[in-house]
Amino acid sequence: MSFDASTVKELRERTGAGIMDCKKALMETQGNMEKAVEYLRQKGLAAAAKKAQRVAREGVVDAYIHAGGRIGVLVELDCETDFVARTDEFKNLAHELAMQVAALNPSYVSRDDVPQSVIEKEREILRAQAKEEGRPEKVLEKIVEGRLAKFYETACLLEQPYIRNQDVKVKDLINEVIAKVGENIVVRRFVRFEVGEEKEAGEAQV
Repeated sequence: MSFDASTVKELRERTGAGIMDCKKALMETQGNMEKAVEYLRQKGLAAAAKKAQRVAREGVVDAYIHAGGRIGVLVELDCETDFVARTDEFKNLAHELAMQVAALNPSYVSRDDVPQSVIEKEREILRAQAKEEGRPEKVLEKIVEGRLAKFYETACLLEQPYIRNQDVKVKDLINEVIAKVGENIVVRRFVRFEVGEEKEAGEAQV
């Protein structure tokens, strides 16, 4: 099956993938543009998983000030090489993450950063709520785990829906950039300041 240059170009613009990858995706999906986009996205996520164990010691610290100076955010985003750290793709990602933190105010970078004591306390609250709703004992744990996932989506940056596209999680956004630049990318830490707000020590990643 052959495709005209405009189709390949459109797919490249939408995904950032290389010419050969775009052609292969179109071949695999019988020329269906939307399926080709999803094919490349899944391929990128798989590639990102393979890179996750590689050391990321270069990067940038991005600063974002919002709402007339009342909210400020610092985000450290790391990658493997200084070359990638200087690219617009990487810098833009860091800035998008800083805006995400400003808008949705997560408390942690990932699930792994949430203290076990916080998780257990949340489980207790959710279990009590489910009991008050009259849910059967045999399904309580399943309900609690489902609602705990919602807690992670609020509290953890990587689990949050991306502010520009609610169908994409922040971790998926990062994985897409990993696939494009070919290096591991790690959100090392962030801190969010808001005028008049007091936070308990350890609530934000610093």
